[in-house]
Amino acid sequence: MTGNSKLYVGNMSFKTTEDELRAAFGQYGSVADVYVAMDKMTGRPRGFAFVTMGTPEEAKLAAEKMNGADLGGRALTVNEARPKEEGAGRSFGGGGGGRGGFGGRERRGGFGGPRERRD
Repeated sequence: MTGNSKLYVGNMSFKTTEDELRAAFGQYGSVADVYVAMDKMTGRPRGFAFVTMGTPEEAKLAAEKMNGADLGGRALTVNEARPKEEGAGRSFGGGGGGRGGFGGRERRGGFGGPRERRD
């Protein structure tokens, strides 16, 4: 780990709460912040979160201890959170989500009407 105290926590149960994460990670140091990612459309958890520990050392210990640990019946994936890269990823999606014709073919007004043949 490089000195970042923010951790990515993946493969979470959709029932896992901020308080449960705070308690689990709190065993390894002070928890400065917990953010459970929520789906904007449905209001449901998306299955991952970010936990910010008090120091990079606490984050390293928590990542080592919590990676693969069972929480809510799921084996967590825990690693150092990487900063969001500018201009990469889904920025071209316009906030519409990952579904649709972003694979090189547009669905709207594209090839052959509203239904497209998929090879």
